[in-house]
Amino acid sequence: MHTTPPLPSLDVAPYRLTGTVYGVLMNHRPALYVLADALDKPPYKAAPKAPVLFVKPRNTLARSGQPVAVPAEPGQVEVSAQLGIVIGRQCTGVTPEAALGHVAGYLVVNDISLPHSQFYRPSVRLKARDGFCPLGDRIVPADQVPDPDALEVRVLIDGQLVQVSSTGDRFRGVAQLIADVSAFMTLMPGDILTLGGSQGAPLARAGQAVRIEIEGIGHLNTPLVREQESAA
Repeated sequence: MHTTPPLPSLDVAPYRLTGTVYGVLMNHRPALYVLADALDKPPYKAAPKAPVLFVKPRNTLARSGQPVAVPAEPGQVEVSAQLGIVIGRQCTGVTPEAALGHVAGYLVVNDISLPHSQFYRPSVRLKARDGFCPLGDRIVPADQVPDPDALEVRVLIDGQLVQVSSTGDRFRGVAQLIADVSAFMTLMPGDILTLGGSQGAPLARAGQAVRIEIEGIGHLNTPLVREQESAA
């Protein structure tokens, strides 16, 4: 049975995470280029004008080193390395210029999902399985991260480097994303908003070990096991 692990503490207020994690889709410019033709067709008919969000509920949370179960079908998962933005002050209708003043810190997030081709509305069944949102143990205070939009992100599977990207080249950088999200919903202290993954999320299967590294932020290790092994 999956039990939600204790959440990491912060060195700065609000000191504890709330357990509410908001992810954002299609925030990587190259991903939008790849999807351009599909987005112009039904049912989408246009690229999104506002951030497209999804929620990773508490049952998805896992800590670094905690095994995550991969179902027998399809037998593999997508690994999306994400910068997690920890909100430190309530955000409602903030401007991009003021947005970073509402950030407490940053951490590494692994947005795991079953492979899918739904761009706007991926099924809860695909993204909200137990353990499908591992969080790094280290939360770096915001004042120690001079430019969150210029960090190298690395994904390794079984020690082999499979993806290198950057928190840059986003349709919305950290400040703009916070501003645009806070325009229609309030972000509370201790919430996590992820910056969104890069195009070409690597696939991994049970028996493999995933490691995500973000420059200046830290690393996150996730061993993958077969679903029945996790339930034993």
